[in-house]
Amino acid sequence: MDIKAFFHKFASWHLWLNLLAMVAVVVLLFFGLKWWLNAYTHHGEGIEVPDFYGMDYRKAIEEAEDLGLRVVANDSTYIKDMQAGVVVVQTPVKGMNVKEGRTIYVTINSLTVPRIAIPDLIDNSSYREAQAKLQALNFHILPPKLIDGEKDWVYGIQCNGRNLSAGDMVARESQLTLIIGNGAFGEIYEDFLDDIDEADRGLDIQEEEPTEDDIDEFVEIE
Repeated sequence: MDIKAFFHKFASWHLWLNLLAMVAVVVLLFFGLKWWLNAYTHHGEGIEVPDFYGMDYRKAIEEAEDLGLRVVANDSTYIKDMQAGVVVVQTPVKGMNVKEGRTIYVTINSLTVPRIAIPDLIDNSSYREAQAKLQALNFHILPPKLIDGEKDWVYGIQCNGRNLSAGDMVARESQLTLIIGNGAFGEIYEDFLDDIDEADRGLDIQEEEPTEDDIDEFVEIE
């Protein structure tokens, strides 16, 4: 093949026109695909997530729907100083930009106070031990009731005058009263021993040496 003819064909405007047409098609396809993806995914568009903290759950649902979002409660907790049913945690957090229709998951403050099982303390622990365990469970301990028994030994637990047993479910932060011994058991036992000692001393007094009047006279028979 003639080299001159080859370069002549290479320099032909038909070839360059075809190459430019191919490049133009590729560029158009690239920008067309990018435009379609942006339009399809709403690139650059977003809704700022509002702050739902402390807001009533039903109100949060309404406000989210007005913005094109959804609010769903997926967990609950209990915070004493907050109103029941309000939002305490949200994901995504406030200020983030999200797509329309995005679900915001929230944790709400429990509508009911959690209930806790009473541990096995009755007739099984001292007052100080029972008090420490119950306070660790967030119960409030009222002044104890005293009954006759071993000093500071736990004989019962009451809540609003109701006797409780181990395993009973009681609302958290309830006020409990421990029924403990006043030490009278030891005093009664000591009094019992004193009575026995006195009885023994009485028997000693009665067992005196016999007198002459108490000795029978015997007559010797030959």
